[in-house]
Amino acid sequence: MSTENIYRAGGTDAGTAASLSAPSVDFHTIFDYLPTPHLLLDTAFDIIAANQAYLDLTAQRQADISGVNLFAALSFEGEDVKRLEDSLRRVRDHGQVDLLPLLCYRRRGQDKASPERYYWSCTHTPIRDASGRVAFILQQVQDVTGLHPAKNAAIGSKAGPEPLALSSAVLHRAETVQAVNRTLLAEYSHLRRLIMQAPGLMCVLSGPDLVIELANNAYLDAIGHRDVIGLPIREALPEIVRQGHLQLLDTVMATGQPFVGQGMRLTLNRKPNGEPEDRYFDLVYQPIAGIGSSTSGIFVAGVDITDRILAQNQQRLLMDELNHRVKNTLATVQAIAVQTLRSGGPPEQFVKTFKARLMAMSRTHNALTRGQWQGADLADILREELHPYSSSRWQLRGPDLHLPSRVVLALGLVFHELAVNAAKYGSLSAAEGALTVEWNTQEKDGATMLELEWHESGGAPIEPPTRKGFGSQLIERSIVGELNGQLAMDYRPTGLVCRFTISLRGQTT
Repeated sequence: MSTENIYRAGGTDAGTAASLSAPSVDFHTIFDYLPTPHLLLDTAFDIIAANQAYLDLTAQRQADISGVNLFAALSFEGEDVKRLEDSLRRVRDHGQVDLLPLLCYRRRGQDKASPERYYWSCTHTPIRDASGRVAFILQQVQDVTGLHPAKNAAIGSKAGPEPLALSSAVLHRAETVQAVNRTLLAEYSHLRRLIMQAPGLMCVLSGPDLVIELANNAYLDAIGHRDVIGLPIREALPEIVRQGHLQLLDTVMATGQPFVGQGMRLTLNRKPNGEPEDRYFDLVYQPIAGIGSSTSGIFVAGVDITDRILAQNQQRLLMDELNHRVKNTLATVQAIAVQTLRSGGPPEQFVKTFKARLMAMSRTHNALTRGQWQGADLADILREELHPYSSSRWQLRGPDLHLPSRVVLALGLVFHELAVNAAKYGSLSAAEGALTVEWNTQEKDGATMLELEWHESGGAPIEPPTRKGFGSQLIERSIVGELNGQLAMDYRPTGLVCRFTISLRGQTT
């Protein structure tokens, strides 16, 4: 950007040109004729332009320093380099005027031999662009070399003891002020670092428009690290306006009374073009006292408790699900007991059969417990029921498949009944018998369908049963009734083939 364009843009933005009677104003010329030294820098501290008074003071030429970094173009001594850079950074980063009471500048004489020391008092002013961000820094210099005792001693003061004493007092006062400012700056920087690194959310809103003046890392993380400093909160976080939080802030500003909210839900856009996220916070809106009884702003402090809220919600769901499962389990145990009694036989047989079925339920529950009741793998459930029999007698063929807990509970009993029947009458009752269980999945109407085949062979010849026992009834009730699937029992002379198909959609509890 050329110097001429900067001056014209600045004049137009400020509305100055419209208020002057002349048809046009050459701000470049006005800048050049200012009697005090002025220097214009960009935010990287590169020199944009210097007026004639500044060039005369530093014995530089415009062409030699334009576009050159300030610290490369001019010479400063020792700690003055850091103090000058810190002052410029404060203006750039915080958008506030900063005063540097005393700065030593070294200028070479005409003979280019020994550098001369000059002492400046500098005022650094932020120049904002149309969006309100700091775009340039204006340095105004006041040459106070004549007030510095070291300079007076070097050139031999002719002003007498009183002016020299006065100069020394003024310089001492300026240096004292500067030392105090350095101390205050160190304390401010330390406090700012603590705030930025604090684990809780912290934000300072200033003025009636609630402009975000400060936001720490936790706050920025909560809002998706948006560039919000210097923006009114209604512009920085437009999504909170329709959620009622802006009204809460306005009420705090109007009444001067703090607001404390627990478990407050905010729906925030934390990623560009991403879906809004529900987050939960404990928040405090603390009014900042201004002049008299007025409120100058609001200090926002809070803690993101989203993980805790989600954990509590999950715990409630698990408790509800546990209650539901306990009731279902008791009902299943009752049905097993009744049907086992109806099957007849001596008491010893009832105890043995009933205990075996309860143990099958127990093994299924153990598998679910290992998975924190989020389900279990199909192959693991089959191994639980077939582990009493030699692994050389049976084979499992199918892809890895994780089943919901409701399906696991039902299939655990189904596989137990099939395994007991195979051990009594089918393939596992004969030395040459074998069992193969195969399964696969396919998508149908947007749902995952499980297809499984229990295939026995090599056992004693079998015939279709003349009546349905409790085992057959339990299998049918579990597959068709509880899981809403399809079941086919094929009693071949070579062995039983049981096929069923169930949908895994919606089988979550």
